[in-house]
Amino acid sequence: MVDYAMSATTTNKALASMDLNLTAGEEGDHESHILDRSMERIIVPILFGVAFLVGIVGNGTLIYTVLRNRKMRVVPNIYIVSLSCGDFLLILIAVPFNALIYILPEWPFGEVMCKVNEYLQTVSLGVSVFMLTALSADRHIAIVDPIAKHKSRPIVRAVTTASCLWLVALLLAIPDLSSSTVIQFSPNETLGSYKVCILYPTSDFGGYLPLWYSQLMVMLKFFTFFLIPLFIIGAFYILMARILILSAKQIPGDSNGRAAYKKQIEARLKVAKAVLSFVVLFVICWLPRHIYLLCYYFYDGDFNQFLHIFKVTSFCLAFINSCVNPFALYFLSNQFRKYYNRYLFCCCTSKPYDVLPGPGSSVKFRFRSRR
Repeated sequence: MVDYAMSATTTNKALASMDLNLTAGEEGDHESHILDRSMERIIVPILFGVAFLVGIVGNGTLIYTVLRNRKMRVVPNIYIVSLSCGDFLLILIAVPFNALIYILPEWPFGEVMCKVNEYLQTVSLGVSVFMLTALSADRHIAIVDPIAKHKSRPIVRAVTTASCLWLVALLLAIPDLSSSTVIQFSPNETLGSYKVCILYPTSDFGGYLPLWYSQLMVMLKFFTFFLIPLFIIGAFYILMARILILSAKQIPGDSNGRAAYKKQIEARLKVAKAVLSFVVLFVICWLPRHIYLLCYYFYDGDFNQFLHIFKVTSFCLAFINSCVNPFALYFLSNQFRKYYNRYLFCCCTSKPYDVLPGPGSSVKFRFRSRR
């Protein structure tokens, strides 16, 4: 969400957490309540600019890689592409606007873009966590009952599941689309009034929503988009670990059977570890944001320097999450690394790849010299 404070129990807390581009002279008598933000107005836009470039290139390359190469269109990659589509859309539309709120004194883009910006952020959060849950379920099936994956059309089923999860995320974000608006916030006569894109316009900002509504929505988001999905993902991985431990005691007796079985298990574990890395990155990037929002809406104390730094850090981490998954795949997946090198770094090598193997392929690379 746009990092303006959305509600508060006191005017002082609302004013302190509002991202207004005020100078020391403009603060006047309220200088003690406005925190020093000179550094963040430089660092945050630069960080968002880097995230924009990295996210567009990384997610764009990932999507192109899977769509361009038939051998990459396997079930896990369907969910990964769906996840990247949500990240790509968020970075393309929301990141530029959220970077500018640290530079501009007020929201200048109108109510429509305010609603679109807030809506896309909630949709992207839902898509991310739902796709991670679907990926974990797919890895659970691949390890617990691998034959079940081949009883029906797995690609069609994966596309259908991803589409349904997108629909659920779009529907669950409608309350934020409805409530977000632009208001004219007037903290006092000294500071004047400012246009603010606000997600929950409560009475502290002259809005129409009660405080309990914003508290309820923040709590529901925490459970729906974080705690419950992580509980489900954790259950899948516990079951996978149990099956692998039991399977290790039932390895086929002959050497050929042992080697083949071990190779299958290693291949499935590699994908499961990649999915787990996505989950860990998601927790690292989104847990601070959820903690901040819960503290902000339910903690009745003053807004201090620590909370301000924590707010800005958690806000940036939430957007950084949308550009880190391609990096994780680059380091965890040999397949994706080879395609990334081919599409992104081909101009840096004198011997580009001529053939790229598909899943489970043992084809060796052939090289050709540039002429």
